[in-house]
Amino acid sequence: MRHSGGELDLLAAEAGLSVEEFRATLDRLSALGLVHAPSADPEELHVPSPEIGFEALLARQQAELAAQQQRIAESRAVVEQLIHEFAARPASSRHGEETLVGLDRIRAEIARLTREIRTEVMTFAPDGAQTAETLEAAKPLDAEVLGRGVRMRTLYLDSIRNSPPSVAYADWLTAAGGHVRTVPSLPTRMLIIDRQVAILPTDGGDSAHSAVVLRSGGALTALCALFDLVWDSGAPLGEARTRDTRGLTSQEREALRLLGHGFTDEAIAKRLGVSPRTARRIAADIMELLGARSRFQAGLLAAARGWLVAAPS
Repeated sequence: MRHSGGELDLLAAEAGLSVEEFRATLDRLSALGLVHAPSADPEELHVPSPEIGFEALLARQQAELAAQQQRIAESRAVVEQLIHEFAARPASSRHGEETLVGLDRIRAEIARLTREIRTEVMTFAPDGAQTAETLEAAKPLDAEVLGRGVRMRTLYLDSIRNSPPSVAYADWLTAAGGHVRTVPSLPTRMLIIDRQVAILPTDGGDSAHSAVVLRSGGALTALCALFDLVWDSGAPLGEARTRDTRGLTSQEREALRLLGHGFTDEAIAKRLGVSPRTARRIAADIMELLGARSRFQAGLLAAARGWLVAAPS
């Protein structure tokens, strides 16, 4: 904007770039709609109004985010249905799968598989905040796995951000080489090792009762894809939570989605990893934001404003 019509090499020097880097940057700006560059000739460069250019760019990004959030919501629903149908199948019809009954058996198998990890371990941890003692007990095994050069990715609930012991453990894990992100809710507890073995509970309401080990098939592939999709939507623990264009946090968006599906306070609390009291407070905050006097009215207002459809951050 300051030097329209200048020589290409002079413009590149002004920007602190080589001519090749400057050309590549112009191509990128042109693709984003922030510069009209029909050729490499700087005489033909045109910079549209920033208001118009950035508005179009933001609109595209918002549409992409909305589509991503919708895909995540749909994937979660599919996986939850998959888990439910799996648990209902007779054991004789299962191939490439093993059922573990009892907490001791589950822990023993996880310990055995953990010793065999070669490249990567991916975890859904939907239980919310843990005690300091439990987290300290997990450190030696985590340190041993990370010390072997294994890539460790863990997804926690946003609610752990309010738990100092959980935040301290996540900070330690990150400093040790692990990767930690948070999301508003998770469909189930899950552990995936080297993308070849997955362990998840057969009963989402009681993860200690029994678990299934998957070693092949489309279900394992789908679970790996789900993890990658949810991981991409997560926020690093050190990143501040922001509000979207409606004024909602990611946790409030998820609570609103669950309210729209008829979940009770207790069920919402479990999904978010918070107490029922906190779940009621979140619902009250949403009602206040909508200007609603009852949950029924809040549902009507949210539907009328399109809030029950995934919105961009």
